[in-house]
Amino acid sequence: MTRRLISSGSSFEHEIGYSRAVVDGDWIFVSGTTGFDYRTMTIAEGIVAQTEQCLRNIEEALHQAGASLVDVVRVMYVVPDAREFSKCWPVLRAHFGETRPAATMIAAGLADPRMAIEIQVTARRTRNLSVAT
Repeated sequence: MTRRLISSGSSFEHEIGYSRAVVDGDWIFVSGTTGFDYRTMTIAEGIVAQTEQCLRNIEEALHQAGASLVDVVRVMYVVPDAREFSKCWPVLRAHFGETRPAATMIAAGLADPRMAIEIQVTARRTRNLSVAT
């Protein structure tokens, strides 16, 4: 098996010493991903806009690994204010409603006070499995 590192180009990856994602065989481990637009290093206000950007960032990493959001088997949400979490549920349902990965949400401080959510996923590339409801 080959281990491959994926970078988003975020300055955080170099400064802190991590990869946006690590591919190990069919498994893809995507680091906690925030709502920064890595092309401009800007972040929108609010948990809903940041959730959308988080998922775009995650989708890009998964795409580079030959996978997509339908391959996600586990997701962890970290929000500084648990009362805000329900605002992003429609966005999460739109992206994960059919695949329904195992999920955890925790409330904890994030590295930058502008961050309203951080999302980490684990995916497994599978094309022949059906999704059970």
